[in-house]
Amino acid sequence: MTAASEPEEVAITTDGDVVRVRQLVRTYATRAKLSLVDQTKLVTATSELARNTLVYGGGGMATVAMVSDGARKGVRASFHDDGPGIPDLTLALADGWSSGKGLGLGLSGAKRLVDDFDLDTEVGRGTEVTVVKWSR
Repeated sequence: MTAASEPEEVAITTDGDVVRVRQLVRTYATRAKLSLVDQTKLVTATSELARNTLVYGGGGMATVAMVSDGARKGVRASFHDDGPGIPDLTLALADGWSSGKGLGLGLSGAKRLVDDFDLDTEVGRGTEVTVVKWSR
């Protein structure tokens, strides 16, 4: 997979930044010619991940870029924080589990909404989540 555009970064430190990430991802999804349904799935997933970065990671960075694998275009969004990390990844990815007051659908729901999902975390080091949604 090669990036087809220079990535854009957004610092996530406030609720307004979560909104900015949503808007940026929507713009990229439109450029990648994702269907309206796939745009909505990607925006929903990245909104959850941006919110997690803010709430659980204490803030961080989002990076959004166009990607291509030669046959199709897509959008890649990465979220990085230097927060506490996720102590039990299996539990965190289980439907219905939440470390907060939410519904527990953030990570597992985001994973279902995208085509590629990669999560790297370590207690005391933080978390990085990268997702890709491909055009059909």
